[in-house]
Amino acid sequence: MTTVGILGGGQLARMLALSGAPLGLRFLVMDTAPDACAGQFVPMVVGDYRDEAALAEFASRVDVATFDFENVPAESAQWLSERVPVFPNPRALGVAQDRLAEKTLFRKLGIPVPDFADIATRAGLDEAVAKIGLPCILKTRRLGYDGKGQFRIKSAADVDAAWQSLGAQAQTVGLILEAFVPFERELSVVAVRGRDGEFRAWPLTENWHVDGVLSASLAPAEADAGLAETALEYARKLADALDYVGVFALELFCRAGQLLANELAPRVHNSGHWTIEGAETSQFENHLRAVLGLPLGDTRMLGHACMLNWVGELPNAAPVLREPGGHWHDYGKSPRAGRKVGHATLRADNAAALAGALQRIGDALARGAQTAPVIRSLQA
Repeated sequence: MTTVGILGGGQLARMLALSGAPLGLRFLVMDTAPDACAGQFVPMVVGDYRDEAALAEFASRVDVATFDFENVPAESAQWLSERVPVFPNPRALGVAQDRLAEKTLFRKLGIPVPDFADIATRAGLDEAVAKIGLPCILKTRRLGYDGKGQFRIKSAADVDAAWQSLGAQAQTVGLILEAFVPFERELSVVAVRGRDGEFRAWPLTENWHVDGVLSASLAPAEADAGLAETALEYARKLADALDYVGVFALELFCRAGQLLANELAPRVHNSGHWTIEGAETSQFENHLRAVLGLPLGDTRMLGHACMLNWVGELPNAAPVLREPGGHWHDYGKSPRAGRKVGHATLRADNAAALAGALQRIGDALARGAQTAPVIRSLQA
């Protein structure tokens, strides 16, 4: 029986393990936290990702390894890859961990991106702000996610505050300045590439964020064929350039009918959670198929779907479960501000039925602010 090792034991690892059970797979996760939620279902090695003794134990017990978040040290993934197959490869992980390397690769491949500049000093920040213009966003090159490690510079008066907030990290994780994009919509393409180079993607997804954290995802996104084909082309270019194996998400801004790449997530992705119930093959199953060298599953949709993210604490499940197409996912985490603790997926045969279900759930849970923009998009 094949054992899949997962570096990181959060909800993504948990859902990977749940999806792999019908395939007859066994799992082992490694995490720094002894109470990581995937450990409620599968065996776990607790240790630092840079601890070679812990990594060696992990490697000795698995046949293939992957990861559930992008901040696993790339050098640890490289060390592991010299002992067991690791997918996606450490190079892809390393590129995705560094916003400067990521944006540079996008530009090299002809994928449009906002203007950006590497920032090493306070004087360099002043020069970059003058060149890129206001507003703009100062970000850490590494370790930032879900809106963390960012400072929006709206006027010249904000530059000092931005440097005071993030400048100390210029020599450690590095900084990058990016032009602010007055986007109309946030989109993502979730795709998968197999060991043999086979490439598939799920329908384009529209996303809404609150305070930098995903709030809701709708699939398929309302988009003309040309826009969807362009998003798919960009994703395929990235996957081929990185010799990528597994599932990834390319996050995109849409402005005036044009797409700009925001970032690459080298893993199964929050905006693809709807695929568990809303697609023929989920992102989690296809990720496992890819890393094991199995044929990829069909990514076609089953109707229309919306994912609602639960952050901080879980609401009452009953309004979701009353819906014929309502599906509930509790990650087994204790409540905490800003923490992703679960999600719900609503699936329906058509846009009108999905909008009706969302309206009922929004009313019952007092989540109108979360469901209203999705309903408007469905009714557009």
